[in-house]
Amino acid sequence: MKTTSILKKIAGVLMVGTFFACNDYLDREPLTMVTPENYLTEESQLASYANNLYSTILISHSNSGSGYGTYGMDMHTDKMAHKNYDNRYVPGQWKVAQSGGSWSFDMIYSCNYFIQNVVPRWEAGGLEGDETNIKQYIGEMYFLRAFEYFKKLQEFGDFPIIKTTLPDEKEALTEASKRSPRNEVARAIISDLDSAIFLLKDKPDDKKNRISKNCALLVKSRVALFEGTWLKYFKNTAFVPNGEGWPGKNKDYNTGYLYPLGDIDKEIDYFLSLAMESAKQVADAIPLVDNNGVLQQTLADPTNPYFDMFGAEDMSGFSEVLLWRQYSKGLGVTHGVVQMAQRGNDGVGPTRGMVNTFLMKNGLPIYNASSTYAGDEEISQVRENRDGRLWLFLKEPGQTNILYDSPENTHGTIKEPVPDITNGSAGWSYSTGYALRKGLNYDGKHCGNFLGYTGSIIFRAAEAYLNYMEACYEKTGTVDNVASGYWKQLRNRAFVDEDYNKTIAATNMSEEAKFDWGAYSAGQLIDPVLYNIRRERCSELMAEGFRYMDLKRWRSMDQLVTTPYHIEGFRLWGPMQAWYDKPEGGTLLVYGLDDPTANVSAPSISSYLRPYEINSKSLALNGYKWSMAHYLAPIAIQHFMITSPGDDISNSPIYQNPGWPLVPNQGPTM
Repeated sequence: MKTTSILKKIAGVLMVGTFFACNDYLDREPLTMVTPENYLTEESQLASYANNLYSTILISHSNSGSGYGTYGMDMHTDKMAHKNYDNRYVPGQWKVAQSGGSWSFDMIYSCNYFIQNVVPRWEAGGLEGDETNIKQYIGEMYFLRAFEYFKKLQEFGDFPIIKTTLPDEKEALTEASKRSPRNEVARAIISDLDSAIFLLKDKPDDKKNRISKNCALLVKSRVALFEGTWLKYFKNTAFVPNGEGWPGKNKDYNTGYLYPLGDIDKEIDYFLSLAMESAKQVADAIPLVDNNGVLQQTLADPTNPYFDMFGAEDMSGFSEVLLWRQYSKGLGVTHGVVQMAQRGNDGVGPTRGMVNTFLMKNGLPIYNASSTYAGDEEISQVRENRDGRLWLFLKEPGQTNILYDSPENTHGTIKEPVPDITNGSAGWSYSTGYALRKGLNYDGKHCGNFLGYTGSIIFRAAEAYLNYMEACYEKTGTVDNVASGYWKQLRNRAFVDEDYNKTIAATNMSEEAKFDWGAYSAGQLIDPVLYNIRRERCSELMAEGFRYMDLKRWRSMDQLVTTPYHIEGFRLWGPMQAWYDKPEGGTLLVYGLDDPTANVSAPSISSYLRPYEINSKSLALNGYKWSMAHYLAPIAIQHFMITSPGDDISNSPIYQNPGWPLVPNQGPTM
């Protein structure tokens, strides 16, 4: 096996740019016959190279770049459920692979190639073109390398830090495979982001289709918050450097490792301080988009900027949007997000845990005696008097999905139907009975068969408000005036009483723990202040791809090791079961664990739909469980074999993640 498998070089490093940006350079012909000596020497080539990596690094892993659309990004968590369960919640089913996985360096190599060749030429004055544009493209490459490394940090923790291209030689590649402690990886990411911040423009284009300085500041706050909270909640465990059982200490190159600031507590403080600093720069500069509280249902109704922001064709006019992907029917770059947002969200739905987490408009939890909670026997009741975000984005039957019908509407749904929970097809089925309209556009021209061309948000400024709030409390144990101001802005926009202290006083953590994994860290209930900061984050960023990342860094799944959690949807076994009565008599609902035609869970199990407890063959029949090893992904055995000097793969400079064996096709040991 070739050693280049370790650092797989890209085959198309000289490809043209994608359709991502509105940029004249994209109209140029492909560069097919070039050499390193005459490539990446002038502005248009830098743009073309960067454009290609937008699609391979950024968009394919962005918050809303999934084929499932905005509503699908948080599936397989406590808040969003797919029609089918995920094996990571069935201990023993997630196994070490023989080969493949995400332990790869192709995109990192792509960034390194650019930086290694372009930066020296730029410093020597050897590049042709506008200086500010050249700096912009170099800044984009530092940003993209940081973004790619952040994905590796989330998945693997400790990871090799490689900032140059390497020769195709086993010795050099093996040496480069040594894993740096995770906090050092985070520091390297932040260093790249600092370079990007220095080089990037405040406003690189009018459309917000290119990475800006604020994008880099936002991601810096995200990375710093991620690492600071990870180190805090996994302190003294095998999942942090020098923690008990940390596998890195068994390698000589990590022996005697010392944190840059002396100890882990100072390292935590360092990252949380950075998160506050960078988040504040974005939040203070970028105002939130207005929510007028209107759910447009007729042509006479005013439009709602907050709602429209998530499903607009052109997102450049929304202040809060920092970066978005533009689609084009003419260029054949389209999607099916809108048509799926008019049905069952492509088989992904909010859970009972999601809807129960949202507050009432008066700022009280639903279980509080003064909350005015109407109940959940009907979907309309669930939305009544609730946080404006749930009211706005949770659909109910009979509502209007299309206001501007079009001949292009071949797969749209004009009126929201009764949730189709009996359909076995994941694409059209309502997995939980609940569905979101986040990302919906009322124009039927976006409802051809996967021919929609609404935009897709990649970064928006509301995250910075939330990042500051959380980092501030995690660092200081208080909500300072800045965090308080941000929190009130978010609650006011959601039409929730801005007095968060009233919410905190009414919060019962035992009640919250029933439906929210974020109520825990390290198997213990957290305090009500921190919980409500997490609640705000969950409510604002619903279905935007943050939930699993947050649950991991909060260490919020330990309790599942001993106490399984049952994913539930809407209250099927109540008045809503009548929706499924047949005109000729009888019902469409079939239940019974051993009945091969069963399509819903039995009322004897729960009055709420349990999508993974319909038949006895489901491995999640007894609820979602967790293994501690699952906080990090296993490294495939192939990578140990390649880098081992002999047959004993334990001699590889790479070490396996905690709880995962050095044997293929086996599950975790912890």
